[in-house]
Parts: sequence; structure tokens; C-alpha cells
Amino acid sequence: MINVQRSAPPSFGETLAAHGAGLSRAELGILQVNVGKRCNQACHHCHVEAGPRRTEMMSAATAERALELLRRAASVHTLDITGGAPELNPQFRRLVRQGRALGRKVIDRCNLTVLLEPGQENTAEFLAQHSVTVVASLPCYSKANVERQRGLGVFEKSIEALHRLNALGYGVPASGLELNLVYNPVGASLPPPQGLLESDYRRALGEEFGIVFNHLYTLTNMPISRFLHQLIRNGQLQRYMDMLVQAFNPAATTALMCRELVSVSWDGVCHDCDFNQMLGIPLGGRQRTLWDVENLAELASGPIAIADHCYGCTAGAGSSCSGALTANIGRQASR
Repeated sequence: MINVQRSAPPSFGETLAAHGAGLSRAELGILQVNVGKRCNQACHHCHVEAGPRRTEMMSAATAERALELLRRAASVHTLDITGGAPELNPQFRRLVRQGRALGRKVIDRCNLTVLLEPGQENTAEFLAQHSVTVVASLPCYSKANVERQRGLGVFEKSIEALHRLNALGYGVPASGLELNLVYNPVGASLPPPQGLLESDYRRALGEEFGIVFNHLYTLTNMPISRFLHQLIRNGQLQRYMDMLVQAFNPAATTALMCRELVSVSWDGVCHDCDFNQMLGIPLGGRQRTLWDVENLAELASGPIAIADHCYGCTAGAGSSCSGALTANIGRQASR
């Protein structure tokens, strides 16, 4: 028998070069701060590998340094707070208050169920009081699919939290309180077209639960951390990576979030994105912390560190913290 070895797929850098798609930083617009890995959930797909037993938490000194640099960064229009469950960090409300006082848009990346945790009884009201944009993870409108990813009882708690947010005006037209939902596939596939899925979410959540929201963001599962381990256990890693490579969309590279975003870890290290942060890849491949820069503008126009997991952001319609990057590719790539 003749053994035919499969050739290795091209690296992400090789694919970029083949398409003439260089990747470099533009003016910084978003400061994304990961305040820690503590979470009330431990989801199967979580690239942060967050959970109730994690102890990594941003300190007061690091939060203050982030705010100090935010004050100096005129081009930064958005403070994007993530985790773990960011609301569980004692510095969360300080970041929100001061970020809003500086006139920046503030995003809370919320898992919804944290709003029902002991000690978080008035968190939803706090978010509304400060006009925080809530980006809420709800991986499906189906109870079975949500609980397959996130555990028993999570779907009902998520619906209860959404009702609480809606009652405060979140997602209600003309309220000024923005509520966006986030979908990611349960398994090793690309998201369906964002616009079509948003219509499905509106219909299902509206008809059955009376829930309203502003937008749906579709995110591709990145082949790192817990999802990577799941792919390996199920013997799906090679197939999934091949699918990402084959679905590479050069049009998505022009809108990648790493072009205008700096991601800061709980201990103050700077990265090109939250995914690189979880892999320990420093910004531009050079180790720097918040204390190594005097102004965030120093980080603009520099190189972007890449690796093969970046295929997840450029497959099909593309994927970023704000959902799909192109409008017309997702339908074909998700088949």
C-alpha cells in the first residue's frame, strides 16, 4: 500500500502574502480590557478558559493605568470591557464610570446569567444608568443548543436576564440603550449568514418570550483553548482547520478588529486581540505592558502578530468582536 501524505496547508502569513493582503495597524479606536478569568460559567467553547475557580483578576493599579492612558488617547472612542464575567471584578464599575465620564462608548461583554448572581442584583440598573452598551452572549435561541454549550439551566436564566434588560429599556427602539446578542456555532462549523440568523433570532425570541434586541453578531469559534481541546477529542481539528483555510476571504482582512484595537490582559500586557492574549502572543510580537507606553498612540501603525488561528477571523463572512465583517460571503461559506 502506498501512503500518501497530505501536504500541510499554507500558514496564515503565506495566505495573506498570496492575496497581497498586508496587515498593519491603523489609528487606534478601541481599547479592549480583559479584567480577568473569573466567571460564573465554564462554557465548552470559551477561548478564555474562564470559570468559577479562576483567580486571575485585574488590580486597581492596572485599571487606573488603563484609564490614565485612555484619558490621553484622543482617537480611542470605545472602552470594551470583557472577561471572564467582567461584572465580577471589583474594578468593573470604576472602569464603567470613568470611561463614560471621559465621553467614551463603554461595552460590557455580558454572559447574561451573571446578572442573576448574588451581589449582582442591581448590575442591570447600573448598566442602564451609565448607558453602557451590552453585548450579550446567547449562542442560540434554542434551549437545547444553549445548554449543550453552557450547561443545564443556563437558557432559562439567560431569558430572565434579557427580560430584566428589556424592562430597563435595553433593545427598545429610541431608548438609547443598546443590546446586542452574540451567536457562535455549537460545533465545528462556520456561522450562517448574520442577517438571516438575526431574523430567526428576532422571530423566535420575540414570539416565544417577547424579547427585543438591537443587533445579532455572529462569531466563529476560534481553534484555541477549550474549543481546540474539543476538536482534538472529537478528531475534528484537521477538518476544521481545512475548512477555515478553504473559506479564507481576503475582503475580510480590511476590517479585522486587530487593525484598530489594543487588547489588554488582566495583568496589563498588551496584545493585538483577545485571542492572541489567550495564547500569550504579545502585541506585534514584542512584549509591552501598559507601563511601557506613555500614550496608546505609540501602538498605532506597528506590526500585527499573526498565527494560524487568525484564519478563524477571515473565513467566510469574517468574524470580529462586532460580528461578521462582510455581508455577502457567509451564505456560501457556511454550506
